[in-house]
Amino acid sequence: MKLNAKATMQIQKPVSEVFEAIVNPEKMTKYFISESSGRMETGKELNWEFGDFPGKFPVKVKKVQPNTLVSFVWDEETVVNITLEEQPDKSTVVKIVEGEKELNEKNLEWCLGNTFGWTNFLDCMKAFLEYGINLRQGAFEYMKK
Repeated sequence: MKLNAKATMQIQKPVSEVFEAIVNPEKMTKYFISESSGRMETGKELNWEFGDFPGKFPVKVKKVQPNTLVSFVWDEETVVNITLEEQPDKSTVVKIVEGEKELNEKNLEWCLGNTFGWTNFLDCMKAFLEYGINLRQGAFEYMKK
C-alpha cells in the first residue's frame, strides 16, 4: 500500500484567479507563506518562508501549465501536484495530491500531517480569495513557544 496526502476544495472564483493565487508570490503571501524568492514557473528553484515556522524551504518547480497544473517538489521524496478544474458555474475545484510513500509508521504520520497542511492551505486560499481574510495570521503562534 502506498500513501498520498490529498485535499480537494471548490473555490467560488474563476480558474485564472485561483491559478494566479498559487503561482504569484504577491498573492500567496496574503494567505499562506510569508515570503517567496519568485514566481512559480517550470524549472525554477524557489525558497519559501513561513512567518510561523522558522527557516527557508526549498521548492523545485517541476511543471506549470497555466490554469490547470502546478507541480513541485519540496522534500526530495515526494511530488506535489495541484490541479485546477473549472466548473460550469465558473468556480474552480482545486485538487492536491502529494506522494507517494510506503506505508509505515513514520510515513503515516507524514501523510496525516501533510493532509492537514494541504487542507489548511485550501481553507486559507478560499478565505482569502472569496472574503479577503488571512486565516493563517496568528494561527500558529502557540508553536513559537
